[in-house]
Amino acid sequence: MKILVEVSRWIVGLLFIFSGFVKLNDPIGFSFKLEEYFSPSVLDLEFLAPFALIIAILVVVFELVLGIMLLIGYLPKFTTWALLLMVIFFGFLTFYSAYYNKVTDCGCFGDAIPLTPWQSFYKDMILLVLILILFFNRKYLTHYFARASHRWIVFLSFMLCFIFAYYVLMHLPVFDFRAYKEGTNIAQAMTVPQGAPQAVYDYNWKFRVNGEEKVFTTQGSYPNVDGEFLEVETQLVQKGYEPPIHDFSIEKDGENHISSLLAEDKLLMVVAYSLRRSEAPGLQQLDAVVERARSNGYRVIGLSASGEELKEQINEKYNLDLDWYFSDETALKTIIRSNPGLVKLHKGTIVEKLHWSDAEKLQF
Repeated sequence: MKILVEVSRWIVGLLFIFSGFVKLNDPIGFSFKLEEYFSPSVLDLEFLAPFALIIAILVVVFELVLGIMLLIGYLPKFTTWALLLMVIFFGFLTFYSAYYNKVTDCGCFGDAIPLTPWQSFYKDMILLVLILILFFNRKYLTHYFARASHRWIVFLSFMLCFIFAYYVLMHLPVFDFRAYKEGTNIAQAMTVPQGAPQAVYDYNWKFRVNGEEKVFTTQGSYPNVDGEFLEVETQLVQKGYEPPIHDFSIEKDGENHISSLLAEDKLLMVVAYSLRRSEAPGLQQLDAVVERARSNGYRVIGLSASGEELKEQINEKYNLDLDWYFSDETALKTIIRSNPGLVKLHKGTIVEKLHWSDAEKLQF
C-alpha cells in the first residue's frame, strides 16, 4: 500500500503542478474559458463574469501550490480534502460540458494540451481514483523536508506564483502554445494540405414508403427509394483535417481583405478584441506607436470586433489616425493576450507580438 500511495502521490502532485503552471502562464486565456462556463447557455452565472480573471488566478495558484503541498507532505488532511473536493467539482463541470455539449475545450491544460470535455472527464475520474487512495491512506504520506521548512516552501510558492502571474499579465505568456505564435505564417496556417482527410458524414434520408416512415443512410448520394421524401439529417462520422488557423478574417465594408493585407511587406496590426474593454493606458500609447511605425514604412491597421461608431469614438478620444477593420472576437483573443496588443508581420508571417506596456520595445 505504501508503494501505491507514493505512486499516486507523485502522479497527482506533478499533474496538479503542471496543470496549474500551464494555466498560470496564460491566466487571461483561462479567464476566457471561465467566462464561457459562466455564460447563460452553460451555468448561467453571469454575475461572476466580471471577476473571471481574479477567480482564474486564484484557482490556478491554489491548484499549483496544492500539488507542491502534496509532494512535500504539508498538512496531509487539508491537502487530501482539498484535492478531493477540487477533482469532484471539476469532474462535475467536465461531465456537464461533455454530456450537454456546452464547452468544446475544457481548458484543463490551457492551450498546451487541448482536451475535449469527455477526455477531461475521463482524466478527472482517473485522478479521483488516485486521490481516493491518498485520502483513505494519508497516514502513509511521509515528509520529504523538515516540518519547519514546509510553511516557508508553501509561502514562497504562493509568492512566486503571484509574481509570475503579474509578469505575464503585464507582458505576454512566456510560452505561447497558440496557433498565432511568433514565426507562424498565417496564410500557410490557414491552408488545407493536398490529400488531407476530409470530413465524413452520414446522410439519414427519411421517406414515407407505403404509409410507413423509413430511414435510409448514405454517404451523401440521394437514395433510390420509391416513396415520398420527408427530410434528411446529417451526422458527423469522422472529422476532417482542420488547419491550425481557420476562423481569421480581416473585413471592411463587407469585404475580406486578408489576402492583400497578408501580402504586405511591412504590416503592424493593433489588436483590440473589444474597444469597450480595452485598457486606457494602452490606448493612450497607440498614437506614438502608429506614427513611429509609419515613419519606418509600415502600414498600420486596427483590428477589433467592436462597432464602427465605437471605433470612431476611440480614434477621436485618443487622437488616433487608425484604419479599423473587423475580425472575429474569439480569433482576436487568441492572437494576443493584450487589449490592445501589437502584432508585427512580414508578408503574413508574425515577426513580433507585444503587450501594450512593452510598446516602446517594438523594433522596426
